[in-house]
Amino acid sequence: MIKKLLDKLTTEDEKQIVLLDPSALGKSAAEPDLRIIGMFCDVHEEKVAEIIHAMLYLNEMNKLEKKEEDKKPIEFYLSTYGGSADDMFALYDIMRTVRQDSEIHTLGLGKVMSAGVLLLAGGTKGKRRIAKNCRVMIHSVAAGNHGNLQDLTNELGAISDLQEMYTNALSTETNMTPSDIKEMLDRNVNVYLSAVEAVKLGIADIIV
Repeated sequence: MIKKLLDKLTTEDEKQIVLLDPSALGKSAAEPDLRIIGMFCDVHEEKVAEIIHAMLYLNEMNKLEKKEEDKKPIEFYLSTYGGSADDMFALYDIMRTVRQDSEIHTLGLGKVMSAGVLLLAGGTKGKRRIAKNCRVMIHSVAAGNHGNLQDLTNELGAISDLQEMYTNALSTETNMTPSDIKEMLDRNVNVYLSAVEAVKLGIADIIV
């Protein structure tokens, strides 16, 4: 199913999604954007808390603006190998809330893998960018816990629930159905995507 989706990409489609002119992103090339948040590390509790605080603060600043046109987007740049699924969901849920008042313009740089994929896709639709040399990687939820049989059984159930949550969230933000994502995750291998493939699947909207 995933291959069929990617095979539909035509040369004309590529021309439409490759965007190199900064002015086409809705801002002047000479105008600095001071509302930039970066995640250039693993997705972990301390960094996620820092980003959540920043996003909530910038969102409150936008709420104080009387005119809609005076609101500024929140720029969120990512380059990550992934990390904690729980911390990923904490940040993703805040992004969903903030999106109601402020646009979140995501930008994938270098590598966006594992937990980072949902965060890239969680930006405002139409404003999710990916660098042309960025690699995207999706895989199933992993666990490293040890214990007795009952502990492992409980852990397996929790992982299954977590994977279903991830599947449903990623399906909501992309062009992929839950079945498409399940097929991808059931391979139990790392699935690597180019920037063009990521756009085709709806993980991002624009290649820069």
